[in-house]
Amino acid sequence: MAFPRNSLRAFLSHGKQSLATAMHSSKKITIVAGNESADLDSLTSSILYAYIRSLAPPRNAFSPLYVPLLNIPAADISLRPEFEILFRHANISAGHLVTIDDLLNPEDRSEHLQPENTQWCLVDHNKLQGPLGERYSDRVHGVIDHHEDEGAVPQFTDPEPRVIEKCGSCTSLVIRTLKSSWEASTGDSSLSSGAAHAQGESLANDASMTRTWDAQVAKMALASILDDTANLTAEGKVEKADVAAVEYLEAKISLSPKDAAQWNRDEFYEEINAVERNIDGLDFNDILRKDYKQWTEAGLKLGISSVVKPLEFLAQKATQDDSDVDKETQFVTAIGDFMAVRDLTVFAIMTTSTSEAGEFQRELYVQALSAGHAAASTFAKEAVNELKLEDHGIKALEGKPGAMQPSSEGPWRKVWMQRDLGKSRKQVAPLLRRAMAAESR
Repeated sequence: MAFPRNSLRAFLSHGKQSLATAMHSSKKITIVAGNESADLDSLTSSILYAYIRSLAPPRNAFSPLYVPLLNIPAADISLRPEFEILFRHANISAGHLVTIDDLLNPEDRSEHLQPENTQWCLVDHNKLQGPLGERYSDRVHGVIDHHEDEGAVPQFTDPEPRVIEKCGSCTSLVIRTLKSSWEASTGDSSLSSGAAHAQGESLANDASMTRTWDAQVAKMALASILDDTANLTAEGKVEKADVAAVEYLEAKISLSPKDAAQWNRDEFYEEINAVERNIDGLDFNDILRKDYKQWTEAGLKLGISSVVKPLEFLAQKATQDDSDVDKETQFVTAIGDFMAVRDLTVFAIMTTSTSEAGEFQRELYVQALSAGHAAASTFAKEAVNELKLEDHGIKALEGKPGAMQPSSEGPWRKVWMQRDLGKSRKQVAPLLRRAMAAESR
């Protein structure tokens, strides 16, 4: 039975309660999981997929209810202040979200969902990693993603989609794939004024309430699409699906008089972007954790953090002026400590920032333990042309171009300016992983 037409807030509350029930029963449930960086795109694409699918599930769906999973502990939501903007516009809160804490009990595996009672659909990634992958990877039966296809999802996933293609935002692909189901659910007769009144709203009828709910969902989806495409201005990143999704979602907002009167896309984007880039209050480790992804390749672990400030900013966070230890050693040690906690062999930091001349720029830093020296060297040789890498230094470490060259002693490390601005983690991660796989053979 489809979930009755209702607000996003009511849907998420119901999903969280249903998951808790399923933990202690044989009830079937479908999980929609974003990737472990849990950025805006993973959040919104998982919620959107689950919400629309639950309103209009396929006839042969594994379960009628789809539950979105934010692939981080609940405590890490505080590292993402941009979520608060989304919550306000979508009329939800952090407490409505399902996180890893709701799914995995590290102290009691009997508290976990039994794999055979679950089906998983992935958004914003196409291979389930970490503890979830170890337990549930065989249960993945659907995907919508814009990263390189890792071949982990079966080719035939009916009735769930298998969509893996280039796009600025994964959320745009979810819209394109499921918007017909969303439209079909708009006229659902299961709407009730009681549900509307339970939300504390005072609109006159169910039709206007539905338009309000749709506008809230639309603004949630727009947050990630605009963020990922720089308000549809990111050269080489914006695809037709992104433009079409924005047009479709803004049309949804225009149907709600209350929301349409207050809507300004540019102001909405600027608000999100400003908050997302303000990481001054975070410490060094939290900055690296905020947008972090991890893979296992040939038995070795790779981690990549994306940071919205230059390496200069990170170096200042990691070092102290009054220390007897030189700043480069402090910086390398701080990164080594971050790697040790996660048992990483190779770690990369990718930064995006604006230069003093007002131009967008990218930096890349790679550090590797002895077991990863060969892979890091291979990456450096192969990526220099593909990513247009130039030797770079970090002024806060008294670095000059070419500083922090690889060494046979201690951690291998290297820093570059990346001149190919169109290559993000989606392109850099496969290059590093291929280098790790090649050196293991």
